[in-house]
Amino acid sequence: MRYEENEIQNVTIVSVHGDIIGDQSRRRLVDHVWALLAEDRSRIVLDVTDVRHVDSRGLGELIECFRAAESRGAAVKLLGVNGRLSDLLVITKLASVFECFDTREAAIASFAPLAVAC
Repeated sequence: MRYEENEIQNVTIVSVHGDIIGDQSRRRLVDHVWALLAEDRSRIVLDVTDVRHVDSRGLGELIECFRAAESRGAAVKLLGVNGRLSDLLVITKLASVFECFDTREAAIASFAPLAVAC
């Protein structure tokens, strides 16, 4: 698995390439998210468009990313969820936990501050 990062409007987009499975990905993705959080990058989108397969341990890794961010007052959102990952999120009822987006623009816009009523 490899990652590419882009910073757009103070949102870190992490494009994940490869599979999120078993020992191959164990701790690596969450370690990457922790490193971003340590750099005060609190608005993170994991672009999983190019992820071919996710197993139960990989799903656990995504949950750890979510919890790591939440514990720091940050957010991790998902972009390009499809196939097996989409099925896993629905079956495990995690689809209501993760914010998922179909477009990069929508994911970035989701971090926009809410308007304050006067």
